[in-house]
Amino acid sequence: MAPRLHQFYAVAFEENLALRQLAPIFPQARITAHQMFVPMQPEGGIYIYPFGAVVAYDLSPERREAELARLFRIGPKLTTQVIREDYSVLEDPALAIGLSDGALRLDRFTPERAGIVALTVAQSAAMEYYERIVERLLARTGEFVERLERRGTVPFRTRPLHRFIGQAIATRGEVLAVLHLLDKPDETWDDPAMDRIYNDLRAEFDLVDRYHALELKLRSVQEALELLAEVGRDRHLLLLEAIIVLLILLEVALALIRRS
Repeated sequence: MAPRLHQFYAVAFEENLALRQLAPIFPQARITAHQMFVPMQPEGGIYIYPFGAVVAYDLSPERREAELARLFRIGPKLTTQVIREDYSVLEDPALAIGLSDGALRLDRFTPERAGIVALTVAQSAAMEYYERIVERLLARTGEFVERLERRGTVPFRTRPLHRFIGQAIATRGEVLAVLHLLDKPDETWDDPAMDRIYNDLRAEFDLVDRYHALELKLRSVQEALELLAEVGRDRHLLLLEAIIVLLILLEVALALIRRS
C-alpha cells in the first residue's frame, strides 16, 4: 500500500454540545457517552465531543465547511468566534509508530486509531480556548492589582469587583472541569499500540504541561482576588467604624445641647 496522508481539522466552540440534541441533524451518527461519530462517504468522518469540539478527518475543505455550516444552521446557537487546529497523520506500512517532523506516523490507519487522534486534536483545540480565557482573566486581574499598587486601595464601588470575582470563580470552575479531557481513553488500556499513539500525541500537543500552566495562572488569579476582596472588606469596615464613631459623637453632642 502506498503511503497516505490523513488530515484532521478541529474546531472548538465556546458552548458545550449536547450529543443527543444533535442526533436528528446527523441521523447516521453513532453516539456514545463521550462522543458522536458521523461517518461520511466514501470515507472520513466527523467526531463531535460534548466539551464543545468538532473534528473532521479526510474530508475535502468544501465538504467539511458544508457540514460545519449545517451544524451552525440547524443545531444549537453557537459562537462564530472559534478555535481551529489541524494535524496530519502519515500512514505507511514501512514505518514504525511514532512522531517525526511534527506529524504522527502509523503503519496502519484504523477507525480506532483515527478516534484517538481526533480526541487528542479536539483536546488541544479546547485547551487553547481555555488558555485564551485565562489570559484575559489574568489581564483583568492585573488591572485591579495595579490600581491597588498605585493607590493603596480598591475602588469604593465594589460591585464591579464583586461581579468580576464571581466571573473569575465561575471561569475557574469551568477550566478545572476540563481535567476530564486528559483522561486516557478506554481503548488504550488493552492495546499497547493505541497507548503509544495517545501518549505520543499528548506529548506532541503538550497537553499536561499546558493544563498545569493553566492551574498555576488560576491559582495566582485566586490569590490576587482574595487579597482584593480582603482590602475592599477592610475599607468598608473602616468606613463603618468611622460612621459609628460619628454617631456616638453626635449623640454626645445632642446630650450636651439638651443639658445646656
